[in-house]
Amino acid sequence: MQNRMIIYQVFTRLFGNDHTSCIPHGSKEENGCGRFIDFTSRTLQEIKSLGITHIWYTGIIQHATQTDYGTYGISSDHPAIVKGKAGSPFAIKDYFSVDPDLSTDPDNSMAEFQDLVSRTHKAGLKVLIDFVPNHVARQYHSTEKPKGIKDLGEDDRTDHAFNPQNNFYYIPGCTFQPSFDLKGDAATPYVEYPAKATGNDQFSPSPGRNDWYETVKLNYGIDYCGGRVCHFDPVPSTWLKMRDILLFWADKGIDGFRCDMAEMVPVEFWEWAIPQIKRHHPTLTFIAEVYNPNEYRNYLHRGGFDYLYDKVGLYDTLRAITCGHESARRITGCWQGVDDIKDHMLNFLENHDEQRLASDFFAGQAEKGRPALLVSACMGINPMMVYFGQELGEKGMDEEGFSGRDGRTTIFDYWSVDTIRRWRNHDKFDKTQLTADEMTLQEFYTRVLTLCNSEKALREGLCYDLMYANTGSDLFNADKCYTFVRKKDRELLIIVANFEDAEKHTAINLPHHLFEFFQIQEQGEVVAHDLLSDCEECITFNSSHCILTDVPAYSGKILKIKV
Repeated sequence: MQNRMIIYQVFTRLFGNDHTSCIPHGSKEENGCGRFIDFTSRTLQEIKSLGITHIWYTGIIQHATQTDYGTYGISSDHPAIVKGKAGSPFAIKDYFSVDPDLSTDPDNSMAEFQDLVSRTHKAGLKVLIDFVPNHVARQYHSTEKPKGIKDLGEDDRTDHAFNPQNNFYYIPGCTFQPSFDLKGDAATPYVEYPAKATGNDQFSPSPGRNDWYETVKLNYGIDYCGGRVCHFDPVPSTWLKMRDILLFWADKGIDGFRCDMAEMVPVEFWEWAIPQIKRHHPTLTFIAEVYNPNEYRNYLHRGGFDYLYDKVGLYDTLRAITCGHESARRITGCWQGVDDIKDHMLNFLENHDEQRLASDFFAGQAEKGRPALLVSACMGINPMMVYFGQELGEKGMDEEGFSGRDGRTTIFDYWSVDTIRRWRNHDKFDKTQLTADEMTLQEFYTRVLTLCNSEKALREGLCYDLMYANTGSDLFNADKCYTFVRKKDRELLIIVANFEDAEKHTAINLPHHLFEFFQIQEQGEVVAHDLLSDCEECITFNSSHCILTDVPAYSGKILKIKV
């Protein structure tokens, strides 16, 4: 039996940090930092008990930072081109090294990471890490690259704006001149000549504050300024180097990569690289961050990815419904748009890029996200992801420093996460520091996520959307409720999610086609077990009479019957 993938994304630097008096723009010494050793065997078991199968450790590979690690032979980064004191984990500084913030001994950081991988596997969990293929830190330099491997840009013709064998794009004759101060806290300004193109496809020497100015874009053989002409033969230097980086990390015993902004890298590279990696590591999982629905099938079928983010479809729709801006009936169009690839879509309600559900910028309270979790986690057999603290109602409303108060948990600053810190309670996990509401929310998440694999119908069953048979009913509010069926063998689940702030007495129609589709007999009254409340109720199971049930506010029901 293969489990569904239930991912717990942790921002590794923040998870184990117990400092309580964090200072905006504070240093590592002032604000503290979580480390690999904070993921103890106890911690990993607690994470697993939420219903988790995979941990995505975000921010493993060494990135640019304002922290000085010169005594360990790591060159310093100019503060003007580092976002925040800690730096962005997506401004990679050395693809072959572990971020020194995360280890107790930076000279031994790779061994500490491999110990973490071993502990995670021993706990029965699998390990995902980031692969950031589109851009690197402006001062990228690998001190840990294996013998015989040349550094990115080492052989570049910097007098060429574009050269198929260059690793970077250049603006010849121009100095890097962004629209902000290049001195920062340093004694002298940062100088880059010739200027390199910025990571978010800014082929200009003057990116703005809202650009990814701390990064430079990697060249995969596409001449963006020359009509987007592709030069893939001979194989570009960047392809070879990035393949070697993927193999380097795959050999460390990890179980998969979440590939940052994969759609900004040509699909031809993935088509070439992923099969080579999987020849050596056939069970390795590749997850792509792709936001263009027109490219979904291209990156799956041609590129070879296993899963893609379902952001612009299901996530955006559920967010709008949760905030009261859209009707729940819009959910039907989400699955219809990806019906042929639905098993390959990764569902989520939070991640490091998105605002927290409980933040003032989203729902304002975590409980409002419960019906969205029911839909997102229970509609299919595809992966589901939660972001650390989501299950506790973390609000993300701190003003940490560079990140500012934006409803997100910072990825740029040294900080600690209040709900996680209190849940961990110095590795005791005794819940004495959690509020009643936080414990109730965590129990709801745990039940739903655990059911995803303990219930055969949720783990591997078919889905049948009931909305077409219930829209227009006086006793079913199709703008605020969503209902569907999951079935496997003789087990059938009727699921209803209520996005409204009040309990709803509702009627659910089961169309005759449902019984034909699943080839099951209509019955009279049957006893249904609600898997969320653990209570039983009598319902009618036929197409002649609707099911009458009371659905709690901001929640739902999963009614299980035998057929």
